[in-house]
Amino acid sequence: MSETYDYVVVGGGSAGCIAAAQLAEDPQVRVLLLEAGPRAEDHPETLSADGYKHAFINDEVIWERFTSPQPHAGGQRIFAGTGTVLGGSGSVNGMVYTRGDARDYDEWPSGWRWSDVVPDFERIESQLRPRPRPPTRWTEACISAAVTCGFRRSEDFSGGDLGNVVGYEPMAYEGDRRRSSYVAFLKDAGPRSNLVVRARAFVHRLVFDEGRRAIAVEYEQDGTPRRAELRREVVMCAGALETPKLLMLSGIGPEQALRTQGIAPVLERGMVGQNLHDHPNVPLFFASRERVDCDYPQLYSFYRTLPSARLPDGQSDTCYVFWPARSAMKQAVQRVLPGQLLPPSLYDGPAKQGIRDAVGLAFRSAAVRRFVDHLYGIVVILGKPRSRGSLRLASTDPRAQAVIDPNYFSHPDDMATMVQGVAMARRLSHSGGLGAWGSRELMPGPLVRSERAIAKWVGKNAITTYHFAGTCSMGEDERSVCDARLRLRGTANVRIGDASAIPFTPVSALNAPSMLVGWRAAQYARAEAAQRPSLAR
Repeated sequence: MSETYDYVVVGGGSAGCIAAAQLAEDPQVRVLLLEAGPRAEDHPETLSADGYKHAFINDEVIWERFTSPQPHAGGQRIFAGTGTVLGGSGSVNGMVYTRGDARDYDEWPSGWRWSDVVPDFERIESQLRPRPRPPTRWTEACISAAVTCGFRRSEDFSGGDLGNVVGYEPMAYEGDRRRSSYVAFLKDAGPRSNLVVRARAFVHRLVFDEGRRAIAVEYEQDGTPRRAELRREVVMCAGALETPKLLMLSGIGPEQALRTQGIAPVLERGMVGQNLHDHPNVPLFFASRERVDCDYPQLYSFYRTLPSARLPDGQSDTCYVFWPARSAMKQAVQRVLPGQLLPPSLYDGPAKQGIRDAVGLAFRSAAVRRFVDHLYGIVVILGKPRSRGSLRLASTDPRAQAVIDPNYFSHPDDMATMVQGVAMARRLSHSGGLGAWGSRELMPGPLVRSERAIAKWVGKNAITTYHFAGTCSMGEDERSVCDARLRLRGTANVRIGDASAIPFTPVSALNAPSMLVGWRAAQYARAEAAQRPSLAR
C-alpha cells in the first residue's frame, strides 16, 4: 500500500509533533507524521496534568528498553524507557520545560548560540504556554535550605543563567491539562487537510535510490505493510535511541557493523550511534516530621559542584530536584523494581506484574501512605556528563531494541561530581527552613560516609533521567552525522530533527531543547524548499 507525500516525519514525540505542524503550515504540501505508539486520546492520562504518574506505569505508552550492563554503575542493566505515544516523552514526563543555560549553547555549532535560539524558544512557548506551579510551605522551606547552602533564588529559569540557582521550573500544563507539543501544536490546531497523522505506525526503514536520496519510508500499521513515497524530505524525529537505529537499518552507519548484520551499506557514517550521553541521577530519601504538601516535582536547583570541572566559570554541572514522594512513589517503585529484581528472561513474563501487584497492595496500607506523605527525595542529577557511550544494532528486526550502552561514569569526573552532589544534597536536607522539618536520612543512610562508599552507592543506585542525546550529532566538521542545518551528511534529503542531533547536552531537562531542534528542522526544510524551484509542486 503506497501513498505519496512531500514530507514524512518519523516519530510523533516532542520534536516530531512540532516539525510536522510547522511543515503543514504550507497548505501546498502534504505531510505524513508516523508515530509507533497509540493516539494520546486512547490513554487519557497522557492528556492530564495529574496523569503523569499513571502514564509512567502504562506499558502501552512507554517504550521499554534496558541498557547493557554498566561496569561503572554496579553492573546494572538500567531501565531506558521513553514515551511511545503521540507527544512522546512529553506526554508521559513530569512536564518540566527548561531552555537550559546560555553557556550550554556555546558548545553547539555556529547559528545555535543562545542569542540565536531565544527567538525560536519564544515562538514555541507562545503556543506551549509553560508556567511554574504555585509555591507550598515545603517548597519554600527547600528554597530556604538552598539559599543557606549558597544557591540564589531565581524567578526566571528562561533567562539563560542557571548558575547556582534555585526556583520553580516552568511546566507544560494549563489547569488540569497537560500541554505537550502534541496538544499545543496538533490537537489545538484541529484537523488539517494536508497533514496525515498515523499512530501505531511502526517504521521499518528508509529506502534510498542510487544517489542516496530517500525515496520512500517503509512502515507497518496494524500488521499491514505500507510505503510512503517522498517528493521532498524525511525528517527523523524518532529520538536519540530510535533515530540512529532506523538509519542503520536503512544502511546508514558504520560500514563494518552494518555488514556484520547483513545490511548492505548505503552510506558510511561512522558516528551514527556514537556520542550517546544522558543525565544519570541518584535519589537520596529523607523522612520529615511534617507532611509534605506538594504533588509535583516543581522545584529545581542547579549548582557548580565540582570546581575543577572543565566548564566556564559559574556554569552549573549538577541539578537537584526536590521530589515529594507522594507525587508518584508507588508508580516509580512499580516501574523500576521489576527490572532490578528480575533477570531479562523473566522480565516480560507474569513475574513483572506480580511484583507490581505486590507493590500496589503494600500501598493500600494506611501506614504506608502516611509514611510516604512524610517522605521526600533530593535527586542529584549529573548535568554535564563527560562520559560517552554508543548504540548499535542487535538485530535486523526493527522491533528489537538496539544495544544501548551509555557508559555511565566511565569518565572519572562524572563520579567525582556525583559524590560531591550527594554531599550537597545531605547539606540541603538539614539547612535553613528545611532543617526545621526534622529530616531523617533514610537513603543512602548513616553507614555510607566515605567518598569510596558514596561512589559505590551511586553506582549501584543510579538511574536514568531519560535525557538521551547525541547519537546523530550535528557539527561543523565532516565527521559529524549532520550539519548545522540538521541535514544528514551524504544524503540528499534526510534531516535529523530530534535530541539525537544535540552534540552536548544542556545542564537541564531535554524536552525544551528537543522541541527547539524539531522546530528548526522544519524551518530549515521550508526555507530550502522555497529556494529550490525544482521542489515546487
